Amino acid sequence: MLEEIKPHIAELRSRLIKIVVTFFIIFIVAFIYWKQIFLWIAKPAFDVLKTQHDSEMIFTNLVEPFVTAIKVSLYTSFFVSLPVILYHTWKFVAPGLYDHEKKLVIPFVFFGTIMFITGAAFAYYIVFPIGFKVLITFGGKDFVAMLKISEYVSVALKIMIGFGIAFELPVLTYFLAKIGLITDKTLKEFARYAIVIIFIVAAVLTPPDLFSQLAMAVPLLILYGISIIIAKVVNPEKEE
Repeated sequence: MLEEIKPHIAELRSRLIKIVVTFFIIFIVAFIYWKQIFLWIAKPAFDVLKTQHDSEMIFTNLVEPFVTAIKVSLYTSFFVSLPVILYHTWKFVAPGLYDHEKKLVIPFVFFGTIMFITGAAFAYYIVFPIGFKVLITFGGKDFVAMLKISEYVSVALKIMIGFGIAFELPVLTYFLAKIGLITDKTLKEFARYAIVIIFIVAAVLTPPDLFSQLAMAVPLLILYGISIIIAKVVNPEKEE
């Protein structure tokens, strides 16, 4: 048994090393340009802060800018290295697939990356401008907004990654249906649990306000519905 497992462990280690090396190289480059990346990430908040008297983005301890640079670089490295992560993940599970399924690696990497970027872009260009305006200006002129840079980065990038992962649902559904692991009936039967999970995920990944939670939950519900349609087309439940 151990002899049979050893090749799989060696394969896993090899692919993990390639992923880590890629991640580290991108991290170094991102760390060099962390300030430019941060300013881009913070632009939706800065646009709202400009409209508020005396509001600005601050840090409250000496190491906060450095910690922020690390966070920005780590998240950026994850975004950029995603195609490599998806590729090696698929190649690791590929030996257990049929020959025609192994050939799906390029579509899997391509559409997986595209949908992740689409989700993150949806958060940045749609959710952020509206959400930050609602949250920052909620108190009106009676309050002055002072956003900590490290907290802002953590919240903003967590939301972007959350939306990116959420938008992977149709892609994941397609490939799982393609290899016969799920059908449209599977997703329909799981729907009631999926709705609960979606709202829990939205509550965990977004700030504690109703708008942000609905902004994530509603697209997720729509994506789940689209996933059912995809599964029905790719691998419909066979009638008995």
